[in-house]
Amino acid sequence: QVQLVESGGGLVQPGGSLRLSCAVSGGIYSIYSINWYRQAPGKQRELVATIESNDEIHYAGSVKGRFTISRDDSTDNTKETVHLQMNSLNVEDTAVYYCNAERPEGDYWGQGTQVTVSS
Repeated sequence: QVQLVESGGGLVQPGGSLRLSCAVSGGIYSIYSINWYRQAPGKQRELVATIESNDEIHYAGSVKGRFTISRDDSTDNTKETVHLQMNSLNVEDTAVYYCNAERPEGDYWGQGTQVTVSS
């Protein structure tokens, strides 16, 4: 079973940067993709960025050019960490950010980390 633990959220001023991390463990070989989603108050959860097993990367239009997703694999390939570097943050980026893993049997989710952009 896949475990996902997010970290790195917090409060930042508009124009600032944050780096989120998602520690992934358990069954990483069968993961199709790791995704970052976010959900703002009163809004639906939206897909922000994806890194696929073949390292193809996709971004939502609202974050393209500002956010960068990347992956670090452990030396024994039993764990990986997926980062989301967020630059030029604005108040519309305020949300709970969730890490998600897609596997053949379904999706796994982390607990989420709050990102608040405010002056």
